[in-house]
Amino acid sequence: MDLRVEAPEPATGPVIGQFAVASQSSLQERRPRVLKHGDTFAVFDRSGDLLSGEGSPDGLFHRDTRYLSHLDLLVDGARPILLSSSPRDDNSMLTCDLTNPDLHDGTGRLVLEHDLVHVRRSKFLWNGTCFERLLVRNFDDRPRRLSVALRFEADFADLFEVRGTRRRQRGSFHPAEVGTDTVVLSYTGLDGRRRSTILRFDPAPARLEAGGALFDIDVAPGGRSVIFMEVRCDDGLPPEGAETQAAPRPLRDRFLSSMVEARRALRRSSSKAAAVETSNDIFNEAVRRCVADLYMLVTDTPQGPYPYAGTPWFSAAFGRDALITAYMALWADPSLARGVLRFLAANQAKEENRAADAEPGKILHEVRYGEMAELGEVPFRRYYGSVDATPLFVLLAGAYLERTGDVATLHGLWPHMEAALRWIDAYGDRDGDGFVEYGRRTEEGLLNQGWKDSHDSIFHADGAMARGPIALCEVQAYVYAAKRAAAAVAARLGLPDRARALESEAESLKERFDRAFWCEDLGTYGLALDGGKRLCRVRSSNAGHALFTGIALPERAARLAETLMDRTSFSGWGVRTVAATEARYNPMSYHNGSVWPHDNALIALGLARYGFKREAARIFDGLFRASIYIDLRRLPELFCGFPRRRGEGPTFYPVACAPQAWAAASPLSLIQACLGLDFDPATRTIRLDRPVLPDFLDEIVLRNLAVEEGRLDLAVRRAGGEVAPHVLRRTGDVRVEITA
Repeated sequence: MDLRVEAPEPATGPVIGQFAVASQSSLQERRPRVLKHGDTFAVFDRSGDLLSGEGSPDGLFHRDTRYLSHLDLLVDGARPILLSSSPRDDNSMLTCDLTNPDLHDGTGRLVLEHDLVHVRRSKFLWNGTCFERLLVRNFDDRPRRLSVALRFEADFADLFEVRGTRRRQRGSFHPAEVGTDTVVLSYTGLDGRRRSTILRFDPAPARLEAGGALFDIDVAPGGRSVIFMEVRCDDGLPPEGAETQAAPRPLRDRFLSSMVEARRALRRSSSKAAAVETSNDIFNEAVRRCVADLYMLVTDTPQGPYPYAGTPWFSAAFGRDALITAYMALWADPSLARGVLRFLAANQAKEENRAADAEPGKILHEVRYGEMAELGEVPFRRYYGSVDATPLFVLLAGAYLERTGDVATLHGLWPHMEAALRWIDAYGDRDGDGFVEYGRRTEEGLLNQGWKDSHDSIFHADGAMARGPIALCEVQAYVYAAKRAAAAVAARLGLPDRARALESEAESLKERFDRAFWCEDLGTYGLALDGGKRLCRVRSSNAGHALFTGIALPERAARLAETLMDRTSFSGWGVRTVAATEARYNPMSYHNGSVWPHDNALIALGLARYGFKREAARIFDGLFRASIYIDLRRLPELFCGFPRRRGEGPTFYPVACAPQAWAAASPLSLIQACLGLDFDPATRTIRLDRPVLPDFLDEIVLRNLAVEEGRLDLAVRRAGGEVAPHVLRRTGDVRVEITA
């Protein structure tokens, strides 16, 4: 059997696009299976294979490098038939069930009828290693001798190459080191670092080569045979926790012990969070998957837990994404917010660096560890090119204090908050007009630096691109909320003069914002001000963030809510990023007409803030109905903005990340919006403000809600036309208040 893999060479040539994700195939069409632990993640096809090819996202990735680009399983020379494929509910393991097709000899004679051999592949990640167990069972009435082959390849491509960026030059591959049960594949990059993929097998294969392992197994009728494999990513740095002794334990022992550790670690991290149960079984599946996805994406850092943005393209520490994710999950698990705030404080910019778009006090946008980032071929080694992460940092810090009363943590964060506020006033306001603008410092930086960072996402009513520096609508809203949050923190820390000054600055911004951004004829706040202070008179979802932060004047709220929920903006699944009437509307675009769950969750919080609970519930209902049609009930990063049609599901975006942290946290935020859930740690009170339930729910039960040392389980039930809370269990001094 030929064990070689005919895999294409990584593409070289001129760089195309600005770090865009190439769209040569649809992730939704392939429905890949994803695992992640720490700085390692894997994208498999539904059979558990990694299939190489131009544009394939498959692979085992570690710290932004693909350590295994191909892995496929053959039984007697044929690819098995897929029976089923599913991750565990907690995402700790992927299980793929396969069987044999009809197998013929060289003369065409049938030698093995289909569905007689069952193969179960069990995979998980732990400490930079992918573990796999192959269980082969014979359901024939006679013994079978089977040939089982695993073919593999490692291209050591940088993640940005996998995403579509072409390189002019690459490093050097080393000859494979082949032993009796081990193969080592190695590559030294242009950054001088040697990266190795170490594959081990148990039992030792009958034949082992640089590109494959062949096992000859004898299986009795009703019998079984087991093969273990591990693939370890060695980046030349100290291992994350892998064994370092000269004679490691047998693979079967390592498989079992590591599996137990991986499951325990997930349970430990997720056990801190409140749990959600409802009267709708389908929504229960969806919210369990979202919570499992969120904690799979969490990576432990020296500063605490930090949710990476999403797989496959954004499995890294992003500032904006983590801040919004932690905010949406704050009511359920404040430890995420604490970890995010402390990590970003530790990585706050201290000096100017044009290549990194860094300025003193600015909050991190993105960290990458791959070869291209190390070499500066992409600017993201430690990159600060986002205009909104800095005010969002201050906003989250204030919300964390309000949720927890943890003054000690805020004492440590206060100098970083002050540095962020100085950045907002000194560097963020580039022209002294009182608004925060962005503009990249070099041609290599991101052109647009808000959350809609596509090159064509900020435009005028006629479709012309806005030229910078650009003051985004939602960024001014975040700055307003940041100054109010900082004022509250300053008051708690015994700084009354600073608190009064920040409140005054926030109120002044609120008035100026309304004068500069409100479009009476459109019933919304404009998208942005360009470098010439011309307003981008575009109806967009960004305006909904003005409701979220409270910068919208009360007299504008009803009109803005009506605009957001108009059929040109609300697709039936959610609010589109831009309305269908706008010049650049395209429901299949990344930012100009699509629907993003996190965007909608923040809008729902804003609608609820101004009393539009029924509108918030409509958004909740739309995203839930979308999840019914989505594989694993997993909300993706985004989907297309086509109108909802009766009896049909949403249209998927081809390269949307799934799981994605802020999409996973969105149902938690939507629950908070509809219930008006709030906490007062000083009085140990949980408040519900005019709670409503969406039509698909008659009851929500929140378990393990924590305020200070108190805990309770709370049921919120529909009773006729009213919604009422019921305490099911209480530990400690904690009470519930409801505003009707």
